[in-house]
Amino acid sequence: MPKAEHITTAISAAAVAVSLAVLLKQRRRDRRGSDAEPLEEPGSPRLSKAEAHDARLDELNTLVLERGSANTTDYRVHVLDAPRAAGRSGSTKELSLWHDVPLVAADGAPESSTPTFNFVCEIPKCTRKKFEVATNEHVTPIKQDTKKGVLREFKKGDIFFNYGCFPRTWEDPRHTSPDTGYPGDNDPLDVCEIGLRQVRTGEIRAVKVLGVLAMIDDDETDWKVVAIDAEDRWASELNDVDDIERLLPGTVGLIREWFRTYKIPDGKPPNKFAFEERCLPAAYALKVIHETHESYLELIKEGKGHEDLHVPGTGHEHLRHLRRDSSITKTLSQAPVAYDAALPARVSA
Repeated sequence: MPKAEHITTAISAAAVAVSLAVLLKQRRRDRRGSDAEPLEEPGSPRLSKAEAHDARLDELNTLVLERGSANTTDYRVHVLDAPRAAGRSGSTKELSLWHDVPLVAADGAPESSTPTFNFVCEIPKCTRKKFEVATNEHVTPIKQDTKKGVLREFKKGDIFFNYGCFPRTWEDPRHTSPDTGYPGDNDPLDVCEIGLRQVRTGEIRAVKVLGVLAMIDDDETDWKVVAIDAEDRWASELNDVDDIERLLPGTVGLIREWFRTYKIPDGKPPNKFAFEERCLPAAYALKVIHETHESYLELIKEGKGHEDLHVPGTGHEHLRHLRRDSSITKTLSQAPVAYDAALPARVSA
């Protein structure tokens, strides 16, 4: 190996070691100062204290690792699991942001009994580079999207919310939604996080679900879940879409208009929305999460990816907390939805 490569490898190893040491120190502090009981939601399966504790560790011990040079097609953002920093056995390994990260977060917001979900941030607020989970690559890292070999940015300008997706979800292009009349877009479920802080690319945050927009993009259903970081200043006061309109008026409308018009600078027509453009409540969003999670389960059970999607080649038995994800999302999806049943679902021609 050339001398320069030796030096680069040594520097990378040292950086990882320092990061692990910092995490270990922080984790020891957290363990000394926390006697929290395991998360227990109404109607959800009861977790043992050990299971809940183990789940919490997953959230606390991820490291973001950048590979390749920024602003090139080789640039990738990976996430590492560091079990030793959490007091667990095992070696540091890469996580698939789509497959290995649980859908349901380990801890609910302390101010609310509402369960939270793991949000994978792809595009930080106040930026415009179009990063996305590379669902067709091994370990599904985050990459900057390209078109005809050119790195893509939003020509409309910076996005004003943190944008990303929920892991272990999939909008199935083989299934036509009865709600919209269009098939899925072949991607994980999109999330718009409206909190105050900027979340970096590859960061995983627990969020509260507040509502969902049914966008139609190129004759495909492209749900946009509206959520907020569980630790945000507004999190304790926001539980549904009506709360957003009451406390942060105009936020949902701005999100809708951003997505309606963001492709116009590329010469494309405005996007449309089902349900007369209404943002549906949190209970409806939970049903969408459950449906897209069920689609994901079907995908990985097939043992092969649709088109060129990457799925776990050895099955899904090794995916941590998958049973918990399925059980909790199913329970949450059974809550009644309070919205105007007379509202037309499909987009008018």
